[in-house]
Amino acid sequence: MARRIVDLSIFLENDVISDPPPFAPKIQYLDHTMSLGQMLPFFPGLKAEDLPDGEAWAVEKVELITHNGTHLDAPYHFASTMNRGERAITIDEVDLDWCFQPGVKLDFRNFPDGYVVTAEDVERELGRIGHQLKALEIVVVNTRAGRRYGNNDYVTAGCGMGYAATMCLLERGVRLTGTDAWSWDAPFVYTAEKYRQTGNAKLIWEGHKAGRDIGYFHLEKLHNLEALPATGFTIACFPVKIRGASAGWTRAVAIFDDVILDAARPARAAL
Repeated sequence: MARRIVDLSIFLENDVISDPPPFAPKIQYLDHTMSLGQMLPFFPGLKAEDLPDGEAWAVEKVELITHNGTHLDAPYHFASTMNRGERAITIDEVDLDWCFQPGVKLDFRNFPDGYVVTAEDVERELGRIGHQLKALEIVVVNTRAGRRYGNNDYVTAGCGMGYAATMCLLERGVRLTGTDAWSWDAPFVYTAEKYRQTGNAKLIWEGHKAGRDIGYFHLEKLHNLEALPATGFTIACFPVKIRGASAGWTRAVAIFDDVILDAARPARAAL
């Protein structure tokens, strides 16, 4: 059977605002000439002109946090506990079976930046696409932020998933979710204003904090969700295995078979 893989991940790169400045990735590129100082000492007597084209290797020095780029957050990122009192598990403890499951896309691009999605919004969208959630399906949320990657407003774009909306998914057995926005929750600038007005700290990171009640993982900074139909694909998002960490980078992809690809082509062509 024919198969197509659709990339759902952003780049790790310099000079594109994918995180607030203090947390931005930093990549130093060493080309085949710049790296000669690394190679030659391994082989006493070796000169650059002895090497084909006088070249050593290409290598990059990368400074990252575990939440740069497209990544999978573990329950430990959200809080020290999950499932109402259990120790929150870290990224190296994820059940890999959760990372390779049928996907469901909820289209929330119509919601304005800073909007907090409700359980009613989730139910309405599931009704629109005619889908009943099954345990372990991976639910991804397409927001306005997906189109803003590469622009200076990316980290403040898109809606966020509220506590009730998140629990609406988790109570149906979903254990891995995702968003094309910078955060599963609404951008901080909007939450900060609500907190200033109300003093209600429960509004801060409410979607993440749902993991205290039901442990779950979520993908952040996905991309190209506009290319996906509502259902009929599989998501693979295995994280890098970092011991005891709160998150791990992933090359998230959607996998289609040939029949579903035919149905999905109009959506991709519209990009």
